[in-house]
This record gives sequence, C-alpha cells and structure tokens, in this order.
Amino acid sequence: TFRNLGVAETKDQLVGVNYLHSKSWVDKSNMIIYGWSFGGFMTTNMMVKHPDLFKVAIAGGPVIDWKYYEIMYTERYMDTPQKNPEGFKNSDLTQFSQNLKGRLLMIHGTEDPVVVWQHSLLFLKSCVDKSKLIDYYVYPGHEHNVMGKDRANLYDKITDYIFLHTKTK
Repeated sequence: TFRNLGVAETKDQLVGVNYLHSKSWVDKSNMIIYGWSFGGFMTTNMMVKHPDLFKVAIAGGPVIDWKYYEIMYTERYMDTPQKNPEGFKNSDLTQFSQNLKGRLLMIHGTEDPVVVWQHSLLFLKSCVDKSKLIDYYVYPGHEHNVMGKDRANLYDKITDYIFLHTKTK
C-alpha cells in the first residue's frame, strides 16, 4: 500500500464482492457497503471508482484527501505530496466524485480531530460542483466516533437509510 493507499485494498474488496456475486443467495443489485474512518475512505473509494457495485453506501468520518490527514500516519504510508504527487492525486476522492451512481450517506462529527470535518465537506462540495447528489448527516459536537446516547441515533440513521434505499423481501 505504500504510496498508493486505496489501490491494493480495493483489489481485496473486489475479491470479496466477486465471491459474494458467485452465491445464488446474494442479490447483486441490492448490495450495501459501510465503513468508518479508513473504512469510510474505502466505502467512498468503492462508490466512485467502482460505481456499479453497490446500491447503497454509508461512509462515516471518511478520509477524502490524504494531504489533509495527520502527517505521522500519512507520511508513513503515502510519503509527502511533494515526493508522491501521483499517489496523492489518485487517492483524492474529490477527483472521482462525478462517477458516483448509487446512494451515498456521508456522516461526520463536527469536532473530529482525527479526520477533520474538512474532508467530507470537500467531497460534498465536489459533488455539488459536479451535480451529484449525496446524503449528508452531521453530528454536532462529536469527535471521530459518535458516542453516548447519540450512538443509538447513529445506528438508527444507518438502519433507516439502508431500509429506505434497498428493497426488502
């Protein structure tokens, strides 16, 4: 993954998706992906780089552009934007937002010191600029993880979103 976050991991996800597609009990037209933090990055990445795979996605606290993430982690895996411009460009998900097809719910806490709020706002702005619709939900005062009584609200929001946008039998 060094200098190319999201590339090898996406290949791993595609192996899993292909396995699920091989099963008769899987409804390929009704698949969902969910992740938080790096998982939110991967969820958004899958939705914009493989837009036909998932009908619904929920991305919480997602890294959108690695140049805005904490230096210690980013430089360990990506190097610097000056030394690895191609890697940073390829992992900047705002560059691919025009590909979005399915339903995407992006969630972020306003006080997130880990993946600062700027990440999801950049993606939201990119979607607006490219006339792509996403759903966006904010947890005022919450940090990277939604905790306390609001955690039940978070899971209610996720569950409602899934049932609203998928068919159930």
